Amino acid sequence: MADRTPVIGVLALQGDVREHVAALTASGAVGVPVRRPVELAEVDGIVIPGGESTTIDKLLRAFDLFDPLRAAIADGLPAYGSCAGMILLADRLAGGTADQQTLGGLDITVRRNAFGRQVDSFETDLVVDGVVDSAERPVHAVFIRAPWVEEVGPGVRTLARVEVGHAAGRIVAVRERDVLATSFHPEITGDLRLHRLFVQIVTERG
Repeated sequence: MADRTPVIGVLALQGDVREHVAALTASGAVGVPVRRPVELAEVDGIVIPGGESTTIDKLLRAFDLFDPLRAAIADGLPAYGSCAGMILLADRLAGGTADQQTLGGLDITVRRNAFGRQVDSFETDLVVDGVVDSAERPVHAVFIRAPWVEEVGPGVRTLARVEVGHAAGRIVAVRERDVLATSFHPEITGDLRLHRLFVQIVTERG
């Protein structure tokens, strides 16, 4: 893929679709919305934005995207999920509804709404492994009804943990092969480093 710009889709069913598309474009990719299986088939990677995970699960089925997207990720399509996207990429879910399913792709257990309700949303600075200069210039992370990771499999790399408050030590960013996930929303802060990391993942995969 070194001879062309990667095309990265953003699942356009709910959440900060425009913000992710803009961040991907500013990070050197072509960002495009994805609502149909035919659009999914044309991308080199996929971003699953935040929102309400049970609603996105239902919309994926309504748009006939659940099975094609799950199969594509299992077949190696690079994926990045933020907040609800992390929930949807988890192999195992704690605190979900009885009928809720996930796409899978990450050997992790994620707890839905782990940090609390909307009023418990917060911001903090994080050192994120793999993100350029984050030790000197931390990533400002915005958590909105966010999940956290309770268990990781042996092939999963922990990239960041919350360092303050009652949730100190909780895992909030992970990577397994070409699948990346964060509990927080980098698309709303103007910091492009996580999107650049994902563009790099997609480019190297190609």
